Amino acid sequence: MLVVGLGRFGSAVAETLAALGTEVACVDSDERRVQRFAPIVTQAVQLDSSDRAALEQLGISDFDTAVVAIGADVEASILTTANLAELGCRDIVAKAMTLAHARILEKVGAHRVIFPEHEMGVRLANSLAGTNLIDYMELDPAYAVAEVRCPAEIAGKTLAEADVRGRHGVIVLCVKSGAVVDIIPGPDRRLEAGDILVVAGPTADIERLAR
Repeated sequence: MLVVGLGRFGSAVAETLAALGTEVACVDSDERRVQRFAPIVTQAVQLDSSDRAALEQLGISDFDTAVVAIGADVEASILTTANLAELGCRDIVAKAMTLAHARILEKVGAHRVIFPEHEMGVRLANSLAGTNLIDYMELDPAYAVAEVRCPAEIAGKTLAEADVRGRHGVIVLCVKSGAVVDIIPGPDRRLEAGDILVVAGPTADIERLAR
């Protein structure tokens, strides 16, 4: 795994991957950040990732996934993503600051674009508002996968009776009831108060279901 950019987001990604036992290579133009991560990760290299020749020295084809965690420097983010794509990186996850930034990243080769600040803002707002939303992962600006506590209005009903897809526009991928996990539950699966639903669909519809 390659992480490019060791700001707050990139640092969190690199530290978590390393703690999980994943081999991680980190790249940043700031020598102090690289030195801090050298004892933590498999490899830490100081270089300018917007320089294709410099990035090529890492052997990009050796990495299954690259995370472009550069945010504020939009030009460097775009050039790095393009360089990784040209060098044959098979899976590029890039951080975007705006929708326009995201569209450009996708055009130059990003396979997945994320908006971590937006996702965290949604989680915080929902927790402050006391909704049923537990966790949230944005697939793109319009669609997400989320964990939602079973709303009172559908508790006690089967999935067929609740008609979550027809009434709320989302698909139930999984139902967690305590330690029991029911993946792709059938229409006769009865939902109970306290169940956690893993749902996918338009972000706006998920947020409405969680209210």
